[in-house]
Amino acid sequence: MIDVEEIIERLSRLSYGEALAYWIKNEMEEAEFYRQLAERAKDLGLPGSLVETFKKLSKDSEKHAKELTRLFRETYSREPGGDIPPIEVLPLLSEFERADRLEEVITSAMESELIAMNAYRTLAEKVDDPRLRELYLRLSEVERTHYEALKREYEKLGG
Repeated sequence: MIDVEEIIERLSRLSYGEALAYWIKNEMEEAEFYRQLAERAKDLGLPGSLVETFKKLSKDSEKHAKELTRLFRETYSREPGGDIPPIEVLPLLSEFERADRLEEVITSAMESELIAMNAYRTLAEKVDDPRLRELYLRLSEVERTHYEALKREYEKLGG
């Protein structure tokens, strides 16, 4: 499992460009995570609306990654890169390989989004650079919207 505190500490030392590259990497990995999760949900015979929510989260993350990559290339004239592990949902994918109950799938994804949202909010409070603060607040907001989408599905299913 990931050490959220260690990742927050490492992220707090990044420049704006490094933080932007981190976000791009996370969005790409999150897109893949939700794509795989949609397939897993479909294989488990879970409701179609849940499968579609996972697909939408995947497409949203992919869109964010493309937009941010374009911004990064225009600003820094190079490709983004970095080695800090994701704070978001990718580390939980192995749990879903074993999950066979809808509640496990949704609550684990919701919990992961909340961890990411709170971590980014903590980072926003910790950094001095106003651009970094704004970046981390935007990241926190993105994770909040992901959490809300998952929560709506959970509530539709009687959770």
